[in-house]
Amino acid sequence: MAIGAQDYIDQLLVKKYAQEKVDNHEAIESMVQPEKMMEAMTDYSNMSRNMFGLNQKLTAACYAINAVSAQYRKAATLQS
Repeated sequence: MAIGAQDYIDQLLVKKYAQEKVDNHEAIESMVQPEKMMEAMTDYSNMSRNMFGLNQKLTAACYAINAVSAQYRKAATLQS
């Protein structure tokens, strides 16, 4: 797979956008400190993991309660 303009339209687009000015994200100072952002992301992921674990435990407890309280009856079978 080649990189670059393959046909005439792509070449025109490359020429058109080659001179466009864009913001240099490295030159802009961030309004959020990276350490604070990483801390918030870590807190969120830990909370999500804990919620998933609690959900698994609750599901297992519900299955156990339903299994204990289940009452089985023999169904009448049809004889030919």
